[in-house]
Amino acid sequence: MIAALERLDQALEELFGQHPDQELFNSLPGAGEALAPRLAVAFGSDRHRYQSAEELQQFSGVAPVTESSGKMHWVHWRMACPKFLRQTFHEFAAASVKKSLWARAYYEQHRQRGASHHAAVRALAYKWIRVLCRCWKTRTPYDENLYLEALRRRHSPLWLAAGSLSIREAHS
Repeated sequence: MIAALERLDQALEELFGQHPDQELFNSLPGAGEALAPRLAVAFGSDRHRYQSAEELQQFSGVAPVTESSGKMHWVHWRMACPKFLRQTFHEFAAASVKKSLWARAYYEQHRQRGASHHAAVRALAYKWIRVLCRCWKTRTPYDENLYLEALRRRHSPLWLAAGSLSIREAHS
């Protein structure tokens, strides 16, 4: 069984090495050898499959479901979705916290507002899907510096949080 799994891992590594979007998925902070191929599978190669990031957020189960009836209103997570796909985005978002300045700042903002670890990671996964869809649609590898510069130009509160985080890290 171990030998068969090793052959399978080798075959998957070779196939991902030939994937036309390998550079894009390898550029993602925290994706690494395990998550980059899983993310490539999540998106696929058909650029018309998802018309918007929202479609992928909903399909993967990362987007919350809002329901209401009369005076009642509640939000819950999507049950009818590909669980492994949702798990892939969740694991990638968690891994990115260690490798991406803005992702760590975004995660910490949610934690400071009282969100649990998993709720903060789900919120980050939701945001990452928007970023990844843009990279995927334009076939552009992710560049952390370009993204931070875009946040700065828009005067995003996230850019300010990331900046204060980098200053704290420099002094510690």
